[in-house]
Amino acid sequence: MYILPAIDLLNGKCVRLVQGHYDRVIEYEDDPVAVARRFLDAGARWVHVVDLQGARCGNLMNTAALERIAATGLQVEFGGGVRDEQAIRTALDAGATRVIVGTRALEDWDWFRGVVHDARFLKKISLGLDARLGKLATHGWTRETERTAAEVAREVADWPLATICYTDIGRDGMLLGPNIDAIRDLAGVSAVPIVAAGGVTDLDDVRRLAQINLEGIVIGRAIYEQTIALPEAIEIAHRDDEGV
Repeated sequence: MYILPAIDLLNGKCVRLVQGHYDRVIEYEDDPVAVARRFLDAGARWVHVVDLQGARCGNLMNTAALERIAATGLQVEFGGGVRDEQAIRTALDAGATRVIVGTRALEDWDWFRGVVHDARFLKKISLGLDARLGKLATHGWTRETERTAAEVAREVADWPLATICYTDIGRDGMLLGPNIDAIRDLAGVSAVPIVAAGGVTDLDDVRRLAQINLEGIVIGRAIYEQTIALPEAIEIAHRDDEGV
């Protein structure tokens, strides 16, 4: 299991949105590349990067920052504003290891099935499932649908996806702890590896999530506000992988 420290980009800065609200922004750092280098020095192998402006407007807005973060040597899971094949190619060309598609996937399922099975993108696309009160949300979490994460996860069980990136919006940026039951249920129905995000607050949360069959955990605010030391979280994840 990997720990993926988060870099959420808004106007070139590292921020967090409280429960996904763009009018509740916490600014942390002016230089996302310096943040990425600190994560690398702490032992991280992956970083979770979200273009918040892109997520809201539907176009990639922080490609230059993505290129600079990828140049640090971290593997990058990137999302936000990825709504067509050109955006997928642009993100991969800029250095992303895998690209998260959320809104367009849920709005145009036939298109999404096609790109996931495209030979150019096999195992390079992650399905972004962001849930608020059990229902999936789109367009930078500003619109809700009637579908649930579990329903969608079952449908893509045999697709050549890199991961499903699941975020509990109500917990995201709140330091309230993750929704363990929802994450466990999703992992139980999905044959696609799960990366879980939202609410991870302390090392006990990391330990609890390490007991679930996950590909990774995204941690944001807890690292920036130092309620979690990244090296310790990484050590817990590695111990779990080694069966210690």
